[in-house]
Amino acid sequence: MTVKVILWFRNDLRLSDNPALVNAVQTGDVLPIYIYDNAHPHDAQPGAASRVWLHYSLEKLNESLDGHLALFKGDPLEIIPNIVEQYGVSHVNWNRQYEPWAMRRDTIVKKRLKKLGVHAESHNGSLLWEPQTINKADGTPYRVFTPFYRKGCLNAMEPRIPTAAPTSIKYLKHQQRGTIESLGLLPRTSWHEPLLDHWEIGERGAHKRLRSFIKNGIDRYKEGRNYPSKPYVSYISPHLHFGELSPNQAWHQARSLPADANVDHFCSELGWREFSYNLLFHNPDLPTQNLQKKFDNFPWSTDLDLLKAWQQGLTGVPFVDAGMRQLWATGTMHNRVRMVVGSFLVKNLLLDWRHGERWFWDCLFDADLANNSAGWQWVAGCGADAAPYFRIFNPVTQGQKFDGAGEFIRQYIPEISDLPDKYLCNPWEAPEEVLEAANVKLGKTYPKPVIDLSSSRSMALEAFASTKE
Repeated sequence: MTVKVILWFRNDLRLSDNPALVNAVQTGDVLPIYIYDNAHPHDAQPGAASRVWLHYSLEKLNESLDGHLALFKGDPLEIIPNIVEQYGVSHVNWNRQYEPWAMRRDTIVKKRLKKLGVHAESHNGSLLWEPQTINKADGTPYRVFTPFYRKGCLNAMEPRIPTAAPTSIKYLKHQQRGTIESLGLLPRTSWHEPLLDHWEIGERGAHKRLRSFIKNGIDRYKEGRNYPSKPYVSYISPHLHFGELSPNQAWHQARSLPADANVDHFCSELGWREFSYNLLFHNPDLPTQNLQKKFDNFPWSTDLDLLKAWQQGLTGVPFVDAGMRQLWATGTMHNRVRMVVGSFLVKNLLLDWRHGERWFWDCLFDADLANNSAGWQWVAGCGADAAPYFRIFNPVTQGQKFDGAGEFIRQYIPEISDLPDKYLCNPWEAPEEVLEAANVKLGKTYPKPVIDLSSSRSMALEAFASTKE
């Protein structure tokens, strides 16, 4: 008798190094499904940019599955039992998710399948080390990255060796032929189309991106990753988030190189991803609540005009504005610049970090609940192992140091591109004749700064100092 297996794809949209897929293929005839779960409203519904990526990633996955991917929209708690009964399925396989709402949902799915006499099996296909496996000696979770990574992760079992894609899959014949378009992931207007020019979405594109980085970028990664116009960053984060690439594949490809500081630093950045998931696992309110409760009564500004200027890249501070425009133009932002624009929002504009978290969630292709919320809490100073309150990134000196030739700023702010390098990060300090020669009229062709950097820094230090215990 044929064993029938549902393979439930989620954030693991690949065939290679997919533990749930390997198990399903070994078990019986496979019915691969994807469910766009819009039945459980929660803060982590995919943002606009993520939905775009998901649409095209599902297209690529379906091609890899020779058109056998069954697509659904609705409640997995109802859809999966219905498929089980319709086709006489005896096994359901998936790779685990670690968002709080997803863990709750999956627990209920397992219970319902057990009542139906169906074997449900979940696997780790998304993390190097699952959160429950990395704890301090006393069994409590880590709150500081370095001991988490050095003592916890690097002393734990070596991450799983990646596996190849199955050479063949025996598919379960079915009549489920929902279209990707029926999921309603794409926007009604075509604002997303220019963003796609920067990416090759899907498993093939993920591996091309990783190979390119291993060949051309990793050898200068430790220092070069700080320069936004240089090709020394991987930009694999969207591929990791959607599971077009597993962290194991990235880890072991890097580790196959001769050991040096660049390889170690890249692997430690994968470790930061693990740390974020560990924090979310142990602190399910991380996306919405200050991890350090002393920040709960912080006097955040309510000036939404400042928020709008920040979102639109019109603050009058070029390094900040270039980052925000990069986000809008490409669906991503360089990590160094993320720290600067985050610090500017929270510590210069004194706007609640949750405004930034929500904007990034909607605009980033790599919007990831664990990484996004942990990153914003870090820069705000209210998270685990957070930047201290007195660490305020100066966007002028940051731009001068990491974009000295102005390539990044000129790419995204062409209206000030003719300014000399000396004033590119601080055009408000340029003499009038210099502005005229560059055809720059502050307040007209490019905004004047929405705040004074020096006085806003002083105000921030005073406000944040009041939170000290």
